[in-house]
Amino acid sequence: MARMHASRRGKSGSKRVYRDKPPEWVELKAEDIEKKVVELYNEGYEPSMIGIILRDRYGVPSVREITGKKIVEILKENGIQIKYPEDLKALIKKAINLKRHVEVHRKDFHNIRGLQLIEAKILRLANYYKERGILPADWKYDLDKLKIEIH
Repeated sequence: MARMHASRRGKSGSKRVYRDKPPEWVELKAEDIEKKVVELYNEGYEPSMIGIILRDRYGVPSVREITGKKIVEILKENGIQIKYPEDLKALIKKAINLKRHVEVHRKDFHNIRGLQLIEAKILRLANYYKERGILPADWKYDLDKLKIEIH
């Protein structure tokens, strides 16, 4: 798979194999993990960070492997609605920071181009999420409004 805005190849990675049953050495049960996921989200952690915390502190290799559900699915079942998907939110934060930089340094053409590439990724990802029904169909990319919502 090639990079989106570069003429290089991307990194290849191994695929995770999910077993029929969770490993014996995991001490937490599925219900305990679901409670811990909701608790960590209420503390302000994003879903990817929740997975890392569960892996490092509690020895859970994969929430999906033990509970049979993804972290976002667990949060939805418990009535927590995530407004923006995590990858889209990260790109928007990157665009906000780069926009702030470009406003100060108007002659920084390399970062102006970088901002254009980030915004292209945001628009492409937003179209994907609109098709899937995760974002509303009338959602528009407006950096000034998003700056208020996300930060």
